[in-house]
Amino acid sequence: QVQLVESGGGLVQAGGSLRLSCAASGLTFSDNDMGWFRQAPGKEREFVGRIGGTSGVIVYAASVKGRFTISRDNAKNTVYLQMNSLKREDTAVYYCSARRAIMLTYEYWGQGTQVTVSS
Repeated sequence: QVQLVESGGGLVQAGGSLRLSCAASGLTFSDNDMGWFRQAPGKEREFVGRIGGTSGVIVYAASVKGRFTISRDNAKNTVYLQMNSLKREDTAVYYCSARRAIMLTYEYWGQGTQVTVSS
């Protein structure tokens, strides 16, 4: 059974930083592309970024590029999202996700962690 468990969310002032973690189990972690998504109240879920499994290629949404950094530790089956220079509009529930390289859509999702940025 695949499980993705996010942690690290919380309340932070604008301009501050947070690091989210997502611990994965029940899958061959290094074979999976790991993604981060977020959903703000009243809005659709949006892509934040992803990191390839075997390739390690990283892609960011334009809204977070230069402020957020995705990394992974395959030995720990964990993917990270370092968020710097946070803005109020970054407030959302953040989800990690996983997909095998052959899949076009993400197969597995975590329960999400709340990030709230105050002014």
